[in-house]
Amino acid sequence: MSAMRTIQDVPVLMCDPEGEPFRGEREVLDLIGDAGYQGARWVVVPAGRLEEPFFRLSTGVAGEIVQKFANYRLGLVVLGDISKHTASSTALRDFVRECNRSRQTWFVADEAELRERLGG
Repeated sequence: MSAMRTIQDVPVLMCDPEGEPFRGEREVLDLIGDAGYQGARWVVVPAGRLEEPFFRLSTGVAGEIVQKFANYRLGLVVLGDISKHTASSTALRDFVRECNRSRQTWFVADEAELRERLGG
């Protein structure tokens, strides 16, 4: 289940923290279709809805998901604490840092940080 919200005058599709994980292309394309239909510019996915392979960059899952959002010109926000993943992976820390410099994909700790990013 997802809900549309407006944050800092930006239409955002907020995915429910509960539900099936986003494993790959099929689930992501359904989500992108839903977001586009509802007029969202950003989609917020709770970190808990992403499985372990997303956080292991060697699997290619994160790159595949991020690229799908970029292809459809939708922003992707991963919301929540991912420190247990970044603590053990320099590559993931670098990926998160690079993403957070972009206007396409962000990793944010909470809704307050999301509100601040969307306002800036």
